[in-house]
Amino acid sequence: MRDYILRRLLLGLVTLWVVSLAVFLLVRMSGDPVHMMTDGATAPEQIEFLRRELGVDKPLIVQYGTFLSNALRGNFGVSFTHKTPTLELYLERLPASLELALLAAALGIGFGVIIGVLSALRIGGVTDTFGRMFAFLGLSIPSFWLGLLMILVFSVELRLLPTSGRGGLRHIIMPAVCLAWYISAAYVRLTRSSLLEVLGGDYVKFARIKGVPEFIVVAKHALRNALIPVISFAGVQLMLMINGGVVVEIVFGWPGTGLLMYNALVLRDYPLVQTVILITATLMVGANLAVDILYAYIDPRIRLR
Repeated sequence: MRDYILRRLLLGLVTLWVVSLAVFLLVRMSGDPVHMMTDGATAPEQIEFLRRELGVDKPLIVQYGTFLSNALRGNFGVSFTHKTPTLELYLERLPASLELALLAAALGIGFGVIIGVLSALRIGGVTDTFGRMFAFLGLSIPSFWLGLLMILVFSVELRLLPTSGRGGLRHIIMPAVCLAWYISAAYVRLTRSSLLEVLGGDYVKFARIKGVPEFIVVAKHALRNALIPVISFAGVQLMLMINGGVVVEIVFGWPGTGLLMYNALVLRDYPLVQTVILITATLMVGANLAVDILYAYIDPRIRLR
């Protein structure tokens, strides 16, 4: 077990190193931040001073070495535009993203599992048809289009909800529902397929032959086993939603880490983009590592493979 955990940990560290190198190169290929901060009337001496001040006058290999050594010490640099440590900016926006992600996850997982279970128990019926259409639309409709449609209907036409910003419950309803629908659609399909596979198992058939009530067969024997992949997927999905709801945060002006990263990309704020992506990657690698270890404890065959 120890060797298995060490291998997974080493793979996670290699993944983080590849991500750090990729994001470092990609953000610098997007353009020169000095051009965004100056105009044609800026003197060449001022431009050179600004390059030295931002540290972009050095060779890329030197910049990457400095960035990597500082990141390992928890120092992700100072934002070009905000003149504030990037980690501090990220932590300021994190509560808003957590608030949105937790509510969206609760709605998405709750409705997704319920609809998926009902769909699996009534194959070919009205509930199954509704569940499949719900999942199809949720996975097909772009989040930005759904968000704009919700703003048009509930904010502009009906004047029930605010268009953007963060405040009370009325502000979070639309972005949470918009983000939750896509999540819910994925869980409908996952729960339905997982439960159908378990319901076809020999131990479920044997329980029915013994005369066990259908509710007990589904709740005690089938659903508990069918929800194992659902629960595992939930941990990874939550980490992704915390930093991955960029489109939803942009549409609704939600001041989270996704909107922070979008603004940093537009302004070519290298340190801030690198900080958000690296922390996101670290959370994802940590969540996957936890799931792998949990699976290894549940099923020892995973360790042997």
